[in-house]
Amino acid sequence: MSRSQRLTLIATILGSTVVFLDSTVVNVALPAIGEGLDAGLAGQQWVVEAYMLTLVSLLLVGGSLGDQFGRRRMFVVGLIGFGVTSALCAVAPSVGFLVGARALQGVTGALLVPGSLAIVAATFAGEARGKAVGTWTAWTGIATVIGPAGGGALIGLISWRAIFWINLPLIAATVMLTLHAVEESRDPDAFRGIDWGGIALSAAGLGGPVFALIEQPDHGWSDPLVWIPLLGGVLCFALFVLHEARARHPMMDLGLFRIRNFAVANLTTLSAYAGLIGGLFFVGLFLQQVAGYSALEAGLATTPISVLLFVLSPRFGRLASGTGPRLPMTAGPIVGGIGLLAMLRVDAGADYLAEVLPAVLVFGLGLSATVAPLTATVLDSVEERHVGIASGINNGVSRVAGLLAIAVLGAVISARFDAIAGNVTGGPLTDAAASASTSAFHLGILIAAVLMIAGGIASGLGIENPKRRTAAVPSRGSAQAGECGHASDGDSPQQQEKPAPATDPA
Repeated sequence: MSRSQRLTLIATILGSTVVFLDSTVVNVALPAIGEGLDAGLAGQQWVVEAYMLTLVSLLLVGGSLGDQFGRRRMFVVGLIGFGVTSALCAVAPSVGFLVGARALQGVTGALLVPGSLAIVAATFAGEARGKAVGTWTAWTGIATVIGPAGGGALIGLISWRAIFWINLPLIAATVMLTLHAVEESRDPDAFRGIDWGGIALSAAGLGGPVFALIEQPDHGWSDPLVWIPLLGGVLCFALFVLHEARARHPMMDLGLFRIRNFAVANLTTLSAYAGLIGGLFFVGLFLQQVAGYSALEAGLATTPISVLLFVLSPRFGRLASGTGPRLPMTAGPIVGGIGLLAMLRVDAGADYLAEVLPAVLVFGLGLSATVAPLTATVLDSVEERHVGIASGINNGVSRVAGLLAIAVLGAVISARFDAIAGNVTGGPLTDAAASASTSAFHLGILIAAVLMIAGGIASGLGIENPKRRTAAVPSRGSAQAGECGHASDGDSPQQQEKPAPATDPA
């Protein structure tokens, strides 16, 4: 790896770390935000969902803008925008203001995330790509180490507002490194335009159901405030798919889903990431709001997952390169699902060493076996010219998974809690609430575990290990999964020689 490649990889790791830090820290901070801004469960969900909704809706646009106008340029614009919106979040006087600022933060993140992945794609080739992906995965795992634990400490020592201020120095350093070390790249054949119709339909198609699911516990299914957005959103999403299939220059190239490994890897991403994001979201809330953990303790509780990711991801990446991705992509989500099933032993007492830690370790092992092979599979499934859009699609799939999982599981958990707590006729109210909360949590975790296991089964049935070739042909390109994509219709990626991307002087 040359010095330029090394600095480029560091810049993309730092840029992605900003996004990962933000998501993990905000989850830990939700109880403190709820207390500080008088926000209930729905308000706390919106703090997360507003960000994810705009991020998902615009990810594909962010990827295409990078292809058109320069991936480094869009990456830097995304970094600066993320810093500005982080400051807005930090000074939020109300939950409504915070939700609005988080929505804007998602807009800037949509420029930042695909740019990070596409820059990696344009910098590394062949076997170096797999190693770079493993390194990227391992080091970005540190974000989840620093995030929950460091965020919990900041919340305890200062306030929840500090978790947004901390983004600014990291962003400033990343901007300077990017301008110094990263070469510009773009797709010279990219369409010079924006699919505004696709953006509007995708935003409405995702936003309607999410709004309905979050508000349903307070209003009920019969309220027009719930069923109209739900049905309208489903209709808009169907129109989005139809629009993209017919558009001359679509925001989402549906033709990429004819590539078997790309389609199956994205199906695995949808299912496994729904279980992953939804499960961990409610684990954090349960440990703090029911089991009585502090923000720091809840953050530290899941830190072993990040440690395992950091240590094991490169090893599983190399294993996948040797044996093919099907085995780790099958076993990883299944083991992760078993780890979530072990969370069914966790109750209101939540003894860490006896109940929480064993489940966390099994889950972390499964996740470590999944991420790098999944990333490499998507990276190796599309042609170089499709790197930006493929990276945006896979990022979008993973974010849609989390977006819907939090909304759906939130509705299920709320309904379960109301059903149990409403039937309690005697006994201390706190005991009844704790029992209802624990039962609801167990149901949500069970669904999350099933989703992860289903992702592993999908990979086992659908992923094809690429055929080995006798003569290696260096190729250019790359991106990331659970976040991105790479290969071409029909032939396995190892059998294709990929053209080098067009580059501009740094």
